[in-house]
Amino acid sequence: MRTGKKILLWTILGLLVAFAIFFYFRFYFVFGDGVKAGELNQFTYKGYVWKTYEGKLIQAGFKGSQKSTGATIESYIFDFSVADEEVANELMHLGGRNVELHYKEYLGALPWRGMQKHIVDKVLSTSSNDSEWAGSF
Repeated sequence: MRTGKKILLWTILGLLVAFAIFFYFRFYFVFGDGVKAGELNQFTYKGYVWKTYEGKLIQAGFKGSQKSTGATIESYIFDFSVADEEVANELMHLGGRNVELHYKEYLGALPWRGMQKHIVDKVLSTSSNDSEWAGSF
C-alpha cells in the first residue's frame, strides 16, 4: 500500500471516530438530570414522520422586585418530551394536576425521541388541584 493511501485511510478513520464521539456526546450523553414540579398544562402526541409525546409544565413562583415594593408572581414553562409509552399513558390522564417529574437533559434532541432536550422518564408524584383548595375554606 502506498503512503498516500495510508494517510487517506487513517484520515477518514480518524474523522469517523471523531464524528461518532461528537454524535454520542451531543445526543446520547446525559448532561444532567433532576426533578421539576408544577401543573401539567398540556400533553400531546404529535409529529409528521415520528410521532412523539410532548408536554408543558407550568411552574409558578415568586420573583423579588428591584424596589422594595414587594414580590411578583411569575410562571415558568418547562417544555419536555416523553420517550417511554407507559409514562406517556400515565401523563395523558393527569392534565391540570400538579405533578412531580423526573427528567434527563441531553445536549441535543433526536426526532424519534422527541422535540425537546428534556426527556421525562418518571412521574414521581401527583396531586389534584381540587384537594388543595378544599382545605382553605
